[in-house]
Amino acid sequence: VPAGAPRQVTAGQLRERGNALFQAGDHAAALAAYTQALSLCDAEPERAVLHRNRAACYLKLEDYAKAEADASKAIEADGRDMKALFRRSQALQKLGRLDQAVSDLQRCVSLEPKNKAFQEALRALGSSMHEKMKTMSCTDSKVEQMFQILLDPEEKDVDKKQKAAQNLIVLAREEAGAEKIFQSDGVRLLTQLLDTAKADLMLAALRTLVGLCSGHRSRTMAILVELGAPRLSAVLGVEHEQVSLAACNLLHVMFDSLKEGLQKDFRGKEDAVVLDSSKDLKLLIKHLLELLALEGASAHGRDNALNLLIKVVPRKSPKETNNTLSLWVIDQGLKKILEVGSTVCGAPGSLPVTENSRMSASVLLSKLYDDLKCDAERENFHHLCEDYVRSWFEGHELAGKLRAIQTVSCLLQGPSDAGNRVLELEGIMDSVLSLCASVCEAHQLVAVEALIHAADKAKRASFITANGVSLLKEIYKHSERDSIRIRALVGLCKLGSAGGTDFSMKQFAEGSTMKLAKQCRKWLCNEMIDAGTRRWAVEGLAYLTFDADVKEEFVEDKAAMQAMFHLAKSEDRSVLYAVASTLVNCTNSYDHEEPDPQMLELAKYAKQHIPEQHPKDKPDFVKRRVRKLLTAGVVSALSCMVKSENPALTNSCRELISRVFLALVEEAEDRGGVVAQGGGKALIPLSLEGTEVGQTKAAQALAKITITSNPEMAFPGERIYEVVRPLVSLLHLQRTGLENFEGLMALTNLAGISERLRQKILKEKAVPMIEGYMFEEHELIRLAATECMCNMAMSKEVQELFLAEGSDRLKLMVLYSGEEDEKLRRAASGTLAMLTALHPPICKRIPQVTVHWLEILQALLLSPSMELQHRGAVVVMNMMAAEREVAEQLIASEMLEILSVLAKDKDKP
Repeated sequence: VPAGAPRQVTAGQLRERGNALFQAGDHAAALAAYTQALSLCDAEPERAVLHRNRAACYLKLEDYAKAEADASKAIEADGRDMKALFRRSQALQKLGRLDQAVSDLQRCVSLEPKNKAFQEALRALGSSMHEKMKTMSCTDSKVEQMFQILLDPEEKDVDKKQKAAQNLIVLAREEAGAEKIFQSDGVRLLTQLLDTAKADLMLAALRTLVGLCSGHRSRTMAILVELGAPRLSAVLGVEHEQVSLAACNLLHVMFDSLKEGLQKDFRGKEDAVVLDSSKDLKLLIKHLLELLALEGASAHGRDNALNLLIKVVPRKSPKETNNTLSLWVIDQGLKKILEVGSTVCGAPGSLPVTENSRMSASVLLSKLYDDLKCDAERENFHHLCEDYVRSWFEGHELAGKLRAIQTVSCLLQGPSDAGNRVLELEGIMDSVLSLCASVCEAHQLVAVEALIHAADKAKRASFITANGVSLLKEIYKHSERDSIRIRALVGLCKLGSAGGTDFSMKQFAEGSTMKLAKQCRKWLCNEMIDAGTRRWAVEGLAYLTFDADVKEEFVEDKAAMQAMFHLAKSEDRSVLYAVASTLVNCTNSYDHEEPDPQMLELAKYAKQHIPEQHPKDKPDFVKRRVRKLLTAGVVSALSCMVKSENPALTNSCRELISRVFLALVEEAEDRGGVVAQGGGKALIPLSLEGTEVGQTKAAQALAKITITSNPEMAFPGERIYEVVRPLVSLLHLQRTGLENFEGLMALTNLAGISERLRQKILKEKAVPMIEGYMFEEHELIRLAATECMCNMAMSKEVQELFLAEGSDRLKLMVLYSGEEDEKLRRAASGTLAMLTALHPPICKRIPQVTVHWLEILQALLLSPSMELQHRGAVVVMNMMAAEREVAEQLIASEMLEILSVLAKDKDKP
């Protein structure tokens, strides 16, 4: 090779690298190495080995279709390749093709009859096939029988019918059972059940169909053809609430199956029939959009349709580039969504809606707007909204003006940019202000609410402060209706809280905030007032609790706290954000940056405004407030809020709830109570979806609980395994040092519990991150990482890592055992004691990693700490037992004398 020319890597070297990576447990990197080697290699036998190795990687990565394809290529080159045959049989088994898996295993056994692993695998597979055949033959007659009972009009035995329905639903959950129902003309019979219009039979049919459609695209498409989108949409719109919800669930499953294009139908074969389901998707969505504006549809059917659209239309993440579905929905259905958002309750001819419908419409509009990618798309959205508002505002008399103003409110609560645009249309703001003084309560309500939503958006706030404050004060003082006064009050609160938590920026005269808050609490506790109006009292508190005096009075008023928690658990979910905001304010769990002292001096010198903290926002006050909220039952309210499958539980709302939870578990003595009231369970979903900040706060709260309580009690059963991923997320580099530290401490606790938990931690790829933190400069983080590694070292895979070629892991552990920091020495020498006991080859390696190994071990034995002496003695004992050469080196040193002295020490049995 000429000097300076880059060295070419050969296929052989890449294969070796792949083997080392596979041994170290980095299966994705091993796969990449083998794939690169394949691109450089032409010799058929070499290629076969690489395909076989890739199949092993794919099995570990749980991509069974690709594992099967690669193993097949190896077998084509050499039909006697037992490793490839065995790997293909494992892949086929996971893909459900048991008969083919058996023939591969039988071939393995015939090639190597004495291999116990092959024999055992064949025996296990044989028994599971036998079970499957038995179930299949039983189910044939069962399916017909169940349909007969359900469809027989003469059958009067209710229990018998219920049992048949339950059996059908359970059967459909198993793949074999679902296929059996589908093949036995089941879809036509299920359609007959749906058409009976009897709620119990409809529920049985819908729940069985969920089983048939789950994760199976071709079946879903066939079922959609048979049932027809109009029928599904009609069932969604029925009055019976449970039936409508079951139809909503079925449609959600159908959407998922149509979107995914699942492997069950085609197994990576090049000539597979790829079904195009985009037409079906659009057909279903078109019927959902039509249902929104359909007068005959029930109110909760309309809500369910909105919820479905929120879940299935917008992109799940910005990484997906295709937003055509959102564009199509805006084009076809934006006006239909606005029909729901502009509904004025109680007006003649208005659509039936629930208290959540308008909120759901706002959330859907907001998600569609956020899904747009360029100015032209946003401009089109604005034009459609403006046209819709104008169409009602012009030439429809007063009823039309009310619809237009209600649309503005809906947009301001959703995509506020669009709301601001329509607010600027000629005549809209004037109409809002003049209708605020209307004598008709319903009209006044619509206008005051629009004014409040407009006050929320900074763009208009100054204009409204100029015109609206005096108007709202008039209404608040002189209106005889509580429903109007309470809304006017919230408008004043919003305009008055512009200073946020800054104590020196108060909009209102001294003491008037307290008066307003007292009135809010009074309304909140008054059960004679309807819940919709009391919700506005919470909205008011969400603004007023920026003031620390208000927070203090609120937590002293147990009745008001409990009334708010009661509302949070009610059917009206639009109150969630206001409740969460109030609690964030009371617990001071918003982000506050400490100002730089030098900048403060400069600001004073330049006579600039400096934000001030209220004396009652100091840590002692916050701690007392948290205790009072806990006593009043805040945890069960929060847990109930998280459970709600509702559009009102937006990602920003989830973030607020996570912040409150983190504040509640700040003190170790409060954590047990939080867990006992369901806090641990509620935190898991919060840590897995939502904004990044929200997920991190929830993960940190989980870490705090895991550190100080018994994790098996805090997260019983399978729940403990769900905690691992959030905790591992705290190890990412962009997290703060405190979050890294707490994540490591919590994982240390989990890793000490069971091998299954250690395997879960390994699977989440935490080990390389834990190792990284062992080099951290901060001594506490370095210690936590070393302790975590000590517990992880009970796993065979981790023990192997310490012997990997070219790795300094073992050297680091030996050197840390000789550090000055006693806790670090304890963790590192504990790891060595564990490794040398569980994996004897490590004993031989210790003398090779550093010349200081002997003095480090001697220093452990001579340490004043009995714990360190004990660890040192265990390491030396294991090394003596493992390897003659090592034993000779130990005895040739002063080790024997040291051990003799220690053996005589009566105080240290």
